[in-house]
Amino acid sequence: MKRISSGGEFEAKLGYCRAVVAGGFVHVAGTVGQGDDVVAQCRDALRIISDALEQAGSSMAQVVRVTYMLPDRSEFEPCWPILAETFGANPPAATMIECGLIDPKYRIEIEVTALAAV
Repeated sequence: MKRISSGGEFEAKLGYCRAVVAGGFVHVAGTVGQGDDVVAQCRDALRIISDALEQAGSSMAQVVRVTYMLPDRSEFEPCWPILAETFGANPPAATMIECGLIDPKYRIEIEVTALAAV
């Protein structure tokens, strides 16, 4: 098993790491991004996830499952073009959940599972 930390503020506070490579998969924790709106935060969260996958020897093309969590489901549609650009050629199974996030400033949280490098 391999653990990957991004050094984010919540990792130490809550006792988790950005990603864990185990059982042939890379499990990336729910990830929020920085920015003034949901689109900027979506892009940044995907960048952070991509970096973690790269550190694990995987990539966005290897993502098999993604969960999107938003406090306001009406903000999901503006993210669709970014998600289609990111996953369009290799679409994973996906779920969108409307829920509260750890801080009201966050508009989207994204969690993925990807195949690990063989």
